[in-house]
Amino acid sequence: MTLLTQSTLPLPLVRCGKVREVYDAGRDRLLLVASDRVSAFDVVMNEPVAQKGTALTQLSAFWFERLQEIVPNHLITAQVDRILEELPELEEYRAQVAGRAMLVRRTEPIGFECVVRAYLAGSAWAEYRKSGTLAGEPLPQGLVQSDALPEPLFSPATKAETGHDENVTFATLVSALGTELAKRLREVSLAIFKAGQAHAEPRGIILADTKFEFGIDRNGELLLIDEVFTPDSSRFWPADEYLPGRAQPSFDKQPLRDYLDGLRTTGEWEGNPPPPPLPEAVTDATTARYLEAFRRLTGKALATP
Repeated sequence: MTLLTQSTLPLPLVRCGKVREVYDAGRDRLLLVASDRVSAFDVVMNEPVAQKGTALTQLSAFWFERLQEIVPNHLITAQVDRILEELPELEEYRAQVAGRAMLVRRTEPIGFECVVRAYLAGSAWAEYRKSGTLAGEPLPQGLVQSDALPEPLFSPATKAETGHDENVTFATLVSALGTELAKRLREVSLAIFKAGQAHAEPRGIILADTKFEFGIDRNGELLLIDEVFTPDSSRFWPADEYLPGRAQPSFDKQPLRDYLDGLRTTGEWEGNPPPPPLPEAVTDATTARYLEAFRRLTGKALATP
């Protein structure tokens, strides 16, 4: 099993994000490489989380294939042999590519996160407590943390390069993108979300909320891009432990957040760089959450490259 903190491929680097590198693969294509870096509270940790990059990449590839009848997506292939056929200069870098890379069509990303929420959690819960609204729209009175909403709600947000995304109203989306595209994004996002719910529910998983990203390709076609229905982009809750009125256990980096929350409570870490060292038990527990989400959603164990 290969741990990858950062890829170093002989391709033009387009962008190095918190947890992923994006390379120019020529012919209107990009190569996305998910590392095992992990971030929390907008700080990248020094210790990687084993198999994280592979789990997120392969789960996204699984969903892209399942959802393509609802909306086309940017994925060309996530299979290493096919990637190396297209980019033979990467053969000696196979270990950095296998399982964790996606060759995708290049698009012009739309500058908003398309968030869909079915439960009151995270920033939605914070806004509701303050004003009784979600993205400026009123919600029923008397809801508690983690309550199910009457129906899934489309709740767009800005994309923040640093810090947190910010919820905006649908009217803001219309003003920025035009009525036709804004309505199309809402329609497609809700359709994808409901498909995800239908798949996750019989597998004992509540899909509480998620965010999608979209882009426009050179032909003007709207494509689903980035990642989809992963533990980094979604709140997945175990259905058998669901209890409204509190925060829920989840299939993501919760063990990491819990550990860091403890350090912040005691004043041992203020939540800013540099990050504190992570015990092996914390990174191992985080790996286990990602692998369990992958197993439940795909019906198989994650193959180690």
